[in-house]
Amino acid sequence: MTQEKKNILEAINETLDQLLAKDEDILLLGEDIGRNGGVFRATDGLFDKYGENRVIDTPLAESGIIGSSIGLALNGKKPIVEIQFLAFIYPGFEQLVSHAARMRYRTRGQFTVPMVIRTPYGAGIRGPELHSESVESFFAHTPGLKVVVPSNPRDAKGLLTAAANDPDPVLFLEDTKMYRAFKEEVPSELYETPIGKANIVKEGEDLTVIAWGGMVREAMKAVKKVEQENNCTCEIIDLRSIVPLDAETVIESVKKTGRAVIIHEAHQTAGFAGEIISLINEEALIYLRSPIKRIVGFDVPVPQFLSENDYLPTVDRMVEGMKETVHF
Repeated sequence: MTQEKKNILEAINETLDQLLAKDEDILLLGEDIGRNGGVFRATDGLFDKYGENRVIDTPLAESGIIGSSIGLALNGKKPIVEIQFLAFIYPGFEQLVSHAARMRYRTRGQFTVPMVIRTPYGAGIRGPELHSESVESFFAHTPGLKVVVPSNPRDAKGLLTAAANDPDPVLFLEDTKMYRAFKEEVPSELYETPIGKANIVKEGEDLTVIAWGGMVREAMKAVKKVEQENNCTCEIIDLRSIVPLDAETVIESVKKTGRAVIIHEAHQTAGFAGEIISLINEEALIYLRSPIKRIVGFDVPVPQFLSENDYLPTVDRMVEGMKETVHF
């Protein structure tokens, strides 16, 4: 299998191109995704290649985009929707959680909704609050909806392929600031990365660090500093999807290390770190050597430009939290 260095955005564009070429039932829908190639150019060049009937510029109406895509999915198509920013999805929230996620249950398996909702999320790009939110927990709380968050180009391609082949709806979250942050070798052919299987990025013995999306790369920077200064080794788990959650990998790691730090960009209250903490307490409490720590966003709207970096979980905050956990 040949490989080529790509960033996340290039990997996504290539995957969409290959999926469109392979399966005529796949359609792309979204605001400005056609002639303009999308707000971040994720669909650049696809309109000219596949035409307006397969790469569809929609009105500025998220409820209509998602609702129409549900209808398409119920009638044999496989829509891949782009919502320009995660917080723009709110007008379509009802369609997604009341209909797309429930259709298999509602029809006792007679119908499924094979659709993907791609959307960028996260702060750090100097966008206003509604362009920068991380609200994955809203959707993790919805049975019937998968929530996938790649952290690197290779996983972005494999997970997007798996999402497109899934018979049920998948929310595919793309960390905006990671789109062009780095490149790595990505296989040129289509392949699947299993949804619901975490990746142990680095093995260690003294601390389990759990993250997803853009926070994985930041966690790796923090771990490097902690290991150099504290004579310890850390295990880093990239969840890759929070629904379904790879509970087995998390629990086995915590049983080995006896310590856990969870990192995410979303607000603290009702953030997904709380669910992971509950899981560890239920399944591995007697193995813990220190309290579980979460290093997350604050319970405020994502602030404007001058304060944005103070909202994000910084490497310094991560290092401090990891040191406190190791030396408890």
